[in-house]
Amino acid sequence: MERRTRDELMARLHRDAVVLAERFGLRFRALEPERANVTSHYGICYSDGTIRIRLRHATTGRPLKYSSLVNTLCHELAHLRYFDHGLRFQQLYGQILEFARDHGIYVPRKARPAVARAAAPAPRAPARPPRTGPTQLSLFR
Repeated sequence: MERRTRDELMARLHRDAVVLAERFGLRFRALEPERANVTSHYGICYSDGTIRIRLRHATTGRPLKYSSLVNTLCHELAHLRYFDHGLRFQQLYGQILEFARDHGIYVPRKARPAVARAAAPAPRAPARPPRTGPTQLSLFR
């Protein structure tokens, strides 16, 4: 990734991080790009308030979609308050993401509409003959 592209992404992410952090009373020390050779996670939050976000796709090396970066940012910001993945963390992460969506910071790509296909009728089970006696006895006939 070109240095200019990286710097532009990080500047935009930092501006959005400031807005989100202020809204939720969170404080981060630094927002940094993750090292280029890291492919095991999208982001990480350290106890000193440093957040690192991976900017590149693990296999292609191309920049990740901005919506993916913001999603990761929201996740890591929630870790500033809850350093686990418990219920309170999940709730805060959801609130941050919702706020980001409502304010045009998080704009996920819309899912493509499914192609309408004629539904095939479900196969019918063969009709069973009516029972005339206990099933267990009919096994021994």
